[in-house]
Amino acid sequence: MSDEQLARLATAAGLSVDWVDANGRAQQVSVDAQRALIESLGYSAQSAEQISASLAHLQHEHNSRELPPLLTHVRHAPLALGSEFRADTPYSLELEDGRRVSGRLDGNACLPAIDPCGYHRLHIGERELTVAVAPPACLSVEELTDGQRQHIWGLTAQLYSLRRPGDGGLGDMRALADLARSAAQHGADALAISPVHAMFNAWPGQYSPYSPSSRLLFNSLHAAPDVLLGDAAVQDAIQVCGLQAGLHHLESLDLVDWPGVTDSRQRLLRQLYSRFSDQHNALTPDFDKFLLKGGDALLQHCRFEALQGFMVRHEMPGDWRTWPEHYRDPHHPNVELFAADHAREVGYHAFCQWLIARGLDRAQAAALGAGMKIGLIADLAVGADGAGSQAWARQDELLQSLTVGAPPDILNRQGQSWGISAFSPDGLRRHGYRAFIEMLQANLAHVGGVRIDHVMGLKRLWVIPQGADSKDGAYLNYPLEDLLRLVSLESWRNRALVIGEDLGTVPEGLREELARHRLLGMRVLLFEQHDSGFIPAPHWPDDALATTTTHDLPTLHGWMQGRDIQWREQAGHISPEHSANDHNHRQWEKHCLQKALQDCALLPIRDNSITEQLDASASFLGSTPAPLVLLPLEDAMGEFEQPNLPGPGDIHPNWRRRWSVNAKDMLDGLEPSQRLQRLDQARRARDHLAPTVRARHD
Repeated sequence: MSDEQLARLATAAGLSVDWVDANGRAQQVSVDAQRALIESLGYSAQSAEQISASLAHLQHEHNSRELPPLLTHVRHAPLALGSEFRADTPYSLELEDGRRVSGRLDGNACLPAIDPCGYHRLHIGERELTVAVAPPACLSVEELTDGQRQHIWGLTAQLYSLRRPGDGGLGDMRALADLARSAAQHGADALAISPVHAMFNAWPGQYSPYSPSSRLLFNSLHAAPDVLLGDAAVQDAIQVCGLQAGLHHLESLDLVDWPGVTDSRQRLLRQLYSRFSDQHNALTPDFDKFLLKGGDALLQHCRFEALQGFMVRHEMPGDWRTWPEHYRDPHHPNVELFAADHAREVGYHAFCQWLIARGLDRAQAAALGAGMKIGLIADLAVGADGAGSQAWARQDELLQSLTVGAPPDILNRQGQSWGISAFSPDGLRRHGYRAFIEMLQANLAHVGGVRIDHVMGLKRLWVIPQGADSKDGAYLNYPLEDLLRLVSLESWRNRALVIGEDLGTVPEGLREELARHRLLGMRVLLFEQHDSGFIPAPHWPDDALATTTTHDLPTLHGWMQGRDIQWREQAGHISPEHSANDHNHRQWEKHCLQKALQDCALLPIRDNSITEQLDASASFLGSTPAPLVLLPLEDAMGEFEQPNLPGPGDIHPNWRRRWSVNAKDMLDGLEPSQRLQRLDQARRARDHLAPTVRARHD
């Protein structure tokens, strides 16, 4: 067997054997890694004969004339169908709005241009296909503000960290609504939040919002049931469960006690469901409507939650991949029987999803009602835990034997393995992109925008065989054009802004492609440097949002004090010698940032306090051409510590820090209020410049 033959198979399977690292150096995936990855994708590659057979199978699939069940297309352009149908073939097109159009393919076997965007059903020959017709790009900030603004700003917040009286130790939808109203009063048009994906409430231990059980449903621990059911019902349930002292203790803590919060909230929610389900009330029709609209995705998730809870209570594994075989298949008759026997438990999990979904609706309504143009921006994680609900329910559409990570890059020189599963490119095509579409729709249903974490995953993902090191991975390629069209279509259908987190190793040309589809990239102040210092504000791009930092990076205050370097040394990520070098380099970076702020006349030429530098940094971002500035709540408040420290170990309290002040009041303090005022003024000044700049470009 030859290495060349193996490389051909790897390429045919969608892997990139050759790639370029973050330093611009050419790299090649080793032969052993290629073989392991190919086998993990389901193709035999242990001998020359197996490789030849696998290649023949892939080539046959590639040469097949049959079209996939869903075709993506752009409005106002003919659709070529000549690979399977002849010219003049009759067709019937059922548009999403119910109208029907009949005709024949033209002389080039093309379907005439379709004007309305949407998911349309095409009946042609013996086939029935979905044609997803998309606009050329996502909606822009200017379109979403009805032409009133081109340069807006908002905040980013870790949802779990928010505080309000009676929250029981965890940020919830009521605190989120409080913060949204307050931010809007200060001039914000958006509030981006950490992921609200469904977690493992019955199988505690994993609390990173970026390693969820499912990206189709939500984390019910963040529900504020009093918003929907009323204060009296919640207080009565607390009394019945005897939770008063426990909730008060959890609320008093500086860090989230995830196990304690999970236990207390589950007890409270179960009592509320017991009372709700035992009697018909004014909210029952809305709950029934929610169940109907949730469909298969909601049903399967609730069944999974009930099954996983049953397994854990009976001291069996929580990971579905180790369950009895008949429970591993969501469509097995035994799963149906289990769901019927445990209908009340399945109903409880649906009740929890109803509470959190309606809470998100109320928070978005609060944001828009207070004057925001965009409102909430959801965060869409790059993958889901392979042991979770989404991987169980959509097994054919997710990679089961591969985990996702990253090669060495500017964020992590050792590479990363995130322990999560991602979509299978082949599975997506075969199932008409069902799992991808339903994920977009679920995450846009209650908000005004979405941030796609690691947006490079629309083009390629670094995949690693289960249990292997990240260095033994490779890039797996995805159907970028199809996925971008679907993102654009869902942006149009939901009138939503779309952000693509493009930090790390970005493939050549991807940022230009994202800009063409109007997905806003991300530019982080701490990274916007060149050899001579920080990039001046006017030279920042106008197709990416601007921010000071991210949840995985130090706050500006912490960065100025080298707090992140201290943490990495304490956690064992770097040696004392490396730490000393980093501190020396940080001194130079601090000098360069101060000079950049002084060059823009935002900072006096003297020794400045951290508060003055934070204020100037907010103004600096506001004066960039970025359509959107998102200031992390940590930097608005001048916080010292960061939310998350990537890397091994648990010495840092990741995803646990809580604010000491209530969400509705935190922006009204003197320092944050002045900082936001400067940011708002800079944004409005940028809007006044926009017509002149645009005229020059024209």
